[in-house]
Amino acid sequence: MIKFGFHIPISGGITKMPFRARELECQTIQIFSRNPRGWKYSPLRKNEIEQVRKDIESFKIDPLFIHMPYLPNPASLDKSIYKRSIDSMIEEVKRAESLKAGYVNVHIGKKMDAGLEQGLKRVIQALNTVMDRTKNSFVTLLVENTAGQGSEIGNLFEHIGFIKAGIENKNRFSVCLDTAHLFAAGYDLRARDSIRKTFQEFERYIGWEYLKCIHYNDSKSHLGSRVDRHDHIGKGKIGQEGMKNIMTYKKLSHLPFILETPKDTDQDDRMNLETVKSFQNASLWE
Repeated sequence: MIKFGFHIPISGGITKMPFRARELECQTIQIFSRNPRGWKYSPLRKNEIEQVRKDIESFKIDPLFIHMPYLPNPASLDKSIYKRSIDSMIEEVKRAESLKAGYVNVHIGKKMDAGLEQGLKRVIQALNTVMDRTKNSFVTLLVENTAGQGSEIGNLFEHIGFIKAGIENKNRFSVCLDTAHLFAAGYDLRARDSIRKTFQEFERYIGWEYLKCIHYNDSKSHLGSRVDRHDHIGKGKIGQEGMKNIMTYKKLSHLPFILETPKDTDQDDRMNLETVKSFQNASLWE
């Protein structure tokens, strides 16, 4: 059975996060370990780390994913932003280690004034630098596909395959696929044939062994629009049947699914949870 969970806020203190996850019946979760919209951060306190680790283990939540803040851009040509982005990733790896989180989710970034290949090479250099400067770490860097909005790179499997080819320590490299981003980037996920075709292309350019997580979101944006807007499960352009087919595709059934669905009301997470649970009794398909 698929493990599923939500992106859980840490507002009010990180020690509240495991209990929020338990209320939503999460078997896996994703969090920001700090303010996602700024560069500054406060260190995690030893007592907080110990409490979170104890409760996560007690509630049998595994794996724990740490998501990078939004500001870092490892594709940037700006020397200051590039250095701050690398330093930020290193700090996040250290925070993940302290919380016993196995993965740090990294946005590939925006090429801005760079060419595509130049931007991708900057990402490769940044990831290799982070891995080298945390060489004794067990934490894996989890790169996430993008919708291709604006100057974003990483919206095509070819881009991620190019990055993978340049990674020196592939044991610490993996991929997270966001279904809303895939759809907006032009990968059709509405029918079984197109889902199968999409993941055959993933296998061709990247390889199944590198896929470690699914961000499970419907899309408010049309196929190929390159606009990143998440929707509730089954209520967007991918639709009820498409979202069910993604969850029941046998080749994905071993992966953790993280929902990053909108939270307009206090009931939204529960509504999405009930939809996901309704899919779980459906037969797997190949």
